[in-house]
Amino acid sequence: MPIKTFGSAIYGVEARTITVEVEVNNKGRFYFIVGLPDNAIKESLQRIETAIRTNGYYMPRTKIIINLAPADIKKSGSAFDLPMAIGTLAATGQILEPHKIEKFVIMGELGLDGAIKPIRGALPISLQALRDGFEGIILPVANAKEAAMVDGISVYGVNHITEVFNFLNGKMDIEATVVDIKAAFENNPASNEFDFSDVKGQENIKRALEVSAAGGHNVIMIGPPGAGKTMLAKRISSILPPLSIAEALETTKIHSVAGKLGDHTMIVNQRPFRNPHHSISDVALVGGGGIPQPGEISLAHNGVLFLDELPEFKRTVLEVMRQPMEERKVTISRARIAVDFPASFMLIASMNPCPCGYYNHPDKTCSCPPGAVQKYLNKVSGPLMDRIDLHIEVTPVHFEELAKNSIAENSQNIRQRVIAAREIQQERFRQNESVYCNAQMTGRMLRKYASPNEAGNILLKTAMDRLNLSARAYDRILKVARTIADLDQSESILPQHLAEAIQYRSLDREQWGNP
Repeated sequence: MPIKTFGSAIYGVEARTITVEVEVNNKGRFYFIVGLPDNAIKESLQRIETAIRTNGYYMPRTKIIINLAPADIKKSGSAFDLPMAIGTLAATGQILEPHKIEKFVIMGELGLDGAIKPIRGALPISLQALRDGFEGIILPVANAKEAAMVDGISVYGVNHITEVFNFLNGKMDIEATVVDIKAAFENNPASNEFDFSDVKGQENIKRALEVSAAGGHNVIMIGPPGAGKTMLAKRISSILPPLSIAEALETTKIHSVAGKLGDHTMIVNQRPFRNPHHSISDVALVGGGGIPQPGEISLAHNGVLFLDELPEFKRTVLEVMRQPMEERKVTISRARIAVDFPASFMLIASMNPCPCGYYNHPDKTCSCPPGAVQKYLNKVSGPLMDRIDLHIEVTPVHFEELAKNSIAENSQNIRQRVIAAREIQQERFRQNESVYCNAQMTGRMLRKYASPNEAGNILLKTAMDRLNLSARAYDRILKVARTIADLDQSESILPQHLAEAIQYRSLDREQWGNP
């Protein structure tokens, strides 16, 4: 009769319980693993056999069949070592109460000496085990605190296969890992090494980034080399509102699946800031692969994705972002499976205005040949630009500003205004669970919450005609105006709010790219 143990496989950012069936009989001398295992699982038999023998347990030299069910979906990774090893020990009668095994989800990679190594995806595995009604989970001690953030299930962290063997045979007790997630979250405040007080001048750019942070809006900064674009972008994390516990858990799931959590790290407690190099591939940015893994846009979920030197990215890489920017998720489809990765991020991009970098510079002359500026700007498509709410021109800082001894406003003060604006939005959207900020408003919400008065409509019509804006750009202006009004604690959108929002469409102006 086959012995059943239970493991878990990760698909997207969710887990799925896998039944590991082990049967040992005397009809041959072969080992088989079936159920669409990958090479890492196929190679596990050598690790399992060595670990079992090294620790003095009996490893049969008869026919062993291990089935990973359901058998029609692919399984991957070395984390199935431990449940297969325990199943083998139980099938040979070395675990005296095999029914006890069925109460637990068991996961872990085995070393040749029986040591149990960390795995990926402990948090989603724990969540799924709770949903499926298991009493507890047994996994590496390095992942125990992460898994223990889920209330209602016992988490047992182990270092060695002998601990699991003795625990299941009742020869030793393992203390369940307990975590007070609220206390851990509050006692580990986010810190940021960057502060807006370090930036001399650029008050208009700081204001634009404050608006961006308050409403979750995408931003592109265009200006010459050395104007401070990267310096400003790196400081936007310091003014974003803190993560809620729900957002932190959601972010932690993604980083856990991707293997980006540090050893013994329980939770991601500050908003991610991802800054990929422009040589990145499509798959690395949006996610994918044979076994779909999250890309940079998902790792930036609930945080910031910073793309420096935007035109240097391959056009195909940028174009695949268009749908995730609208849907705030990315779907990776394969022949047998389709998985969704969350991708609700703020895009902060920067670029030079031309190949030489000095087009529209107040002091230096652009050396680019005719047509080069427009060709350079065209590397970033119009549809992508339409999805960016704020277009900001960054100009060089004059010597007088640099030489001033005065200290600029710090990030903490700006952050308080951003938090106050976000609180207004949370109250506004409390009936819509999927909407957290103004940038996520639908067309229907815009008509309800961001309708301008008659004077505002006249101003908008003039801007639409002069700048030749698209319908999407019209919506973006209204969303930004709503955020500016929230920063002013104003219930209605006034003409001055619309005027400020319109000025954040620098790249829609006719003079850009037409020297």
